[in-house]
Parts: sequence; structure tokens; C-alpha cells
Amino acid sequence: MLGYLEARKLVLERAEPLPPRRVPLLEALGLAAAEDIRAAEPVPPFTNSAMDGFALRCGDAAPGRLPVAGTVPAGMAEVPALGPGEALRIMTGAPLPAGADAVVPIEFVREEAGWVVLSGAPRPGANIRLAGEDIPAGGLVVSAGAVLRPAEVGVLAAIGCPEVRVRPRPRVAVITTGNELVDAGDRPGPGRIRDANIHSLCAQAMAAGAIPLPRPRVEDSREAVARAVRDALDEADVVLTNGGISVGDFDFIKAVLEDHGAERVFWKVAQKPGSPLGLWVHRGKLIFGIPGNPVAAMLMFETYVRPALRRMMGYRNLHRPERTGILEAAWKRSGDPMRTEFLRVVAGPGGRAALAGPQGSGILSGMMRANALALIPEGPTALEAGAEVPLQLIDEAEDH
Repeated sequence: MLGYLEARKLVLERAEPLPPRRVPLLEALGLAAAEDIRAAEPVPPFTNSAMDGFALRCGDAAPGRLPVAGTVPAGMAEVPALGPGEALRIMTGAPLPAGADAVVPIEFVREEAGWVVLSGAPRPGANIRLAGEDIPAGGLVVSAGAVLRPAEVGVLAAIGCPEVRVRPRPRVAVITTGNELVDAGDRPGPGRIRDANIHSLCAQAMAAGAIPLPRPRVEDSREAVARAVRDALDEADVVLTNGGISVGDFDFIKAVLEDHGAERVFWKVAQKPGSPLGLWVHRGKLIFGIPGNPVAAMLMFETYVRPALRRMMGYRNLHRPERTGILEAAWKRSGDPMRTEFLRVVAGPGGRAALAGPQGSGILSGMMRANALALIPEGPTALEAGAEVPLQLIDEAEDH
């Protein structure tokens, strides 16, 4: 079987960025720019006042008292020049009159019958915003691959970009299989359980920035699985099948995909949980065969699907922060020592890591408590309390 790192590498090699799309600026929030964006003009476009106050020449301020020759409001198109020995009342954002070299805030002056009385000598350039001091004409505003946050959206509006080319959100079809499953709002009968995975996987897709497309649940028959996969491939960029991927009598996913012409990249990874994970490619689309156990399903999404979706969206950072943790309690491996084991842990101050409860692949509540994964490499069958372990911080934003 493949190792965990080799399998993840194969996934990312096949997760090509989606073709760019031009979208309205607000729709671009959270997406990655598909190209460098430069300012066609300076911001601000003209030199203006940073305060409500009085525009004047610093050299004229020595008498401490100047006549007020008029008012310059924001948005004024034709601004009068400042005459020698005069002051002009000016509003925040208004163009600076020719000849002025400072603005004195209104709080620091007194007006008397058409005159302004200064409390001190201003310095040249005080309270003036120069043309282009924020962004020069031709300056790089957003580089390709940068994520557009609210600040980037505002700056792009300021430079006159009502639309922007971005990598779009992948559409992720989620197919759950199993005759034992019922809807979340139903009361399960004998031998039945509620379908948690359709909700957790769609929530993970949404949290990753993708568009989840939950498909109708599929019964355990080859024909039903084939029809569901075919329909999902027609509407989605990525398909996640959940359940039916192992070697049971009703596990049809592998056979259906390969009958459909999908190329198998791998099936089975030396890891716990999630050993029967599979990846196929069909018409350039990724198809993940994800195990049905609830914890395994979420961990496989976190470990493989989320980085792939981020790469498809053009993000630079694909992986969660990694730290060295210190186990608070001893741990003993229960299975094959030649597998990477993912432990759900609570990472605390100083790198301390406590197990987030029992580690069975059906104990979904442990995922609520965990904020990190401890990755136990192949080999060790037990670890003592105080042992160092690599951690992935799954509640924090990707940093590499």
C-alpha cells in the first residue's frame, strides 16, 4: 500500500487549478486572484485634505491670523487657488488648493468675523494626503494566488476594478451509500442509522470554500451506484463517494468507477483510519472513494480532499500549520505498525496534546473535541507520556 505522504502527493499532482473566471467584486471574496492586478491610476487620484480645517501656506502663518477667502467642499471640481496671505476653509477629502502646503484642523483654530486665528505655526505637509501615497499608478495591488479578503475587495474598488479574474469555487458532489442509512430528521428503525456523513462532508466542503452538491442517497446496488456516479460527474468538478469502497459484498464503488472508464490512481493507503481510501480521475475530474465510518470520512476529507480543493482554487497555502506536540498520556497501537495513525487530540499550551477521547473510527463526537491531529508514523507500537509527536492544527488556517 501507498504511504500517507505519497498518497497526498499523488492527489495534489492531479488537482489542477480550475480555469479562471471573471466575477463581480463581492463574489470574489475569499477566492484567489488568477492574475496580478495593478493600479491603472494613483490612489488617491489627487492631493487632498485629511481633515476638516483651513488650507494655508505655512510661510503666511507667522502673524497668527489670516482672512478666510472661501470654502472648498469635498467633490469640488474647480478649486480656487490660494491667494497670498489667505486661508481657505476645507473639508476632509476636498482637493488641496494650489499654493497651499498645510491644513490646520478646525479643532486648533478660532474663527473671528471672517478671520482664522491660529494657535501655533503648522508644519509643511501637515494633514495632507498626497496623490498616489496609498497606491501609485502601475503599482502591484494583488498578486496572482492572493486570497481576496475584505481589505483587498475595498482596494480593488478604489482602483476601479468592479470585476476580477479568480479561480472559482469547485462544485463538490457528495454521494453517500448504504441501505442502513436514513435522513437526519427520521427515527431509525431496527438496523438503521442516521446519515451523518452527508452533512459533515458537505459542511467540510463548504468550510474549504467549495460548493457542496449533496446527492440523493444511493441504495446498495450496482445499478444505483453507477447512475449516481454518472449524474454526479455531469454536474460537479469533484465527486466524493462515501461508503461502498472496501471489499464487502455490497461495495460497488471501485468496479463502477473502472467500468465507467475512470483511471485508478490508487486504492488503499497505509493509514488508520481510512485504509480503503481511493482516488480516480475521469475526464480530468477527481473522484475520491472515501470510507463510510464517520471519523474516517472526516479525516480523509481533511487530509486529502481539503488540500486538493484549495489547490483547485489557486490558493498558495494548502496545508494546516504543523507543530511538535507532547503526549500527555501513554499510547499503544492496536493494529498494523506499518501504517500512519491519525489520533484526534486536543492541543494546549506548550504543545501539550491530550487524546480527544476514544479513537474508534465510529466515535464522531471526538472530532468535536479535537483541534489537532497527531500523526504517528510507521514503526512504533507504543509511545510513553511525554513523547514528542507531529501535530497538524486542524482549527487553524493553512500556512504552507
